[in-house]
Amino acid sequence: MEYVRINSGENPYECELCDAAFSCLSRVKLHMKSHTGEKPYKCDLCDAAFSDLGNLKKHMITHTGEKPYKCDLCDAAFSQLETIQIHMRSHTGEKPYKCKLCDAAFSTSGSVKIHMRSHTGEKPYKCKLCDAAFSTSGSVKIHMRSHTGEKPYKCKLCDAAFSTSGNLKTHMRTHTGEKPYKCDLCDAAFSQLGDVKKHIQTHTGEKPYKCDLCDAAFSESNYVKIHMRTHTGEKPYKCDLCDAAFSCLIGVKTHMRTHTGEKPYKCDMCDAAFSCTSHVKTHMRTHTGEKPYKCDLCDATFAQSAHLKTHMRTHTGEKPYKCDLCDAAFSQLETVQTHMRTHTGEKPYKCDLCDFAFAQSAHLKTHMRTHTGEKPYKCDLCDATFAQSAHLKTHMRTHTGEKPYKCDLCDAATSALRDLKRHMRTHTREKPYKCDLCDATFSRLDSAKTHLRTHTQEKPYKCDL
Repeated sequence: MEYVRINSGENPYECELCDAAFSCLSRVKLHMKSHTGEKPYKCDLCDAAFSDLGNLKKHMITHTGEKPYKCDLCDAAFSQLETIQIHMRSHTGEKPYKCKLCDAAFSTSGSVKIHMRSHTGEKPYKCKLCDAAFSTSGSVKIHMRSHTGEKPYKCKLCDAAFSTSGNLKTHMRTHTGEKPYKCDLCDAAFSQLGDVKKHIQTHTGEKPYKCDLCDAAFSESNYVKIHMRTHTGEKPYKCDLCDAAFSCLIGVKTHMRTHTGEKPYKCDMCDAAFSCTSHVKTHMRTHTGEKPYKCDLCDATFAQSAHLKTHMRTHTGEKPYKCDLCDAAFSQLETVQTHMRTHTGEKPYKCDLCDFAFAQSAHLKTHMRTHTGEKPYKCDLCDATFAQSAHLKTHMRTHTGEKPYKCDLCDAATSALRDLKRHMRTHTREKPYKCDLCDATFSRLDSAKTHLRTHTQEKPYKCDL
């Protein structure tokens, strides 16, 4: 085969089959074996074969373990002179190999060659078990472990094992607490570079990952994948102890604590403990008084987004919770559950001091004040106190003169609903209160009580003179 010499170039000997050029004829002949695949130099200890004698000699050192080339700046040692020369650049920071398409620079020619594939999209290394393709041979080797399950990198402090050395290195920081990646905008620090990149988006507000089915946007691609399950209804994570299923792994982990009773997240200001971090964050607002969720239609503010959502129904009139036994509808799930007791007659809240029972816990709490005499609602304009807020509200009308309850049959108006009902009996002639000892009936309860004294001869009012 004939080779053409170019006298003006530094590498005058060119290969006729590719763009490679060399400084001497022997090198171009050696290079031709990369096209023919010829490897005449065989290793006597393994199946390796090489296209030139020098590479065979270098290979033999992998059998002897000899590393004659020592680094003067650290303890590293190498089997080849070229390798220690490349290693020295890790100390000097030298990166002589530049990318022609961007500003990237590298310490080895092989690295720039691999980098170029990020521009060309070339992925020459194929997986034999699936359609995956990679730009480097090391990547396909690591990928194969996803098929074999091999995890050769073991943690010396726990039972964890990993498929890549990088994952093991990152894991070790869970033991050491090391967080080498710092945020330039705040004091946050992270154990992984990817985490600090994600964190930066909390400062920039950037949400580059969009949902194709709605307007939702996210700072991380995996959040979009999880969000899509709200559209598909997919819940791949199942609870082993009940029928519950969840769209994300953290959901089932948090749910398991309802079975174990575990509450690892503690409040710093009281003894409260919670099963998830979001609950402790919400709880802290009971201490700080923070109410970050504001209503756009009125001045109401709330500590939880769910409470704001429920409140908005007072403006929209939405009542999505329907009773199965009547036409009643409610804005809150808890309210329809309480309402169902009007059909079932259930009164689960019992008074410990008497036989009364109630359908709602709030009603029991109010009732207990008849035993304790507690009257927590105070009038700002006089000394009157009341056991119920509704009674205080009615009382305030004695100061303001407000009479919101109007009679449809005359001009009468009252400050309390019960007074209007009593007044209506003057029109209807209804007398619902009956005497147990005679046939007398009355429109008012106090009148019936007064009449009863004609039978009992009771005279409770004494003259002081």
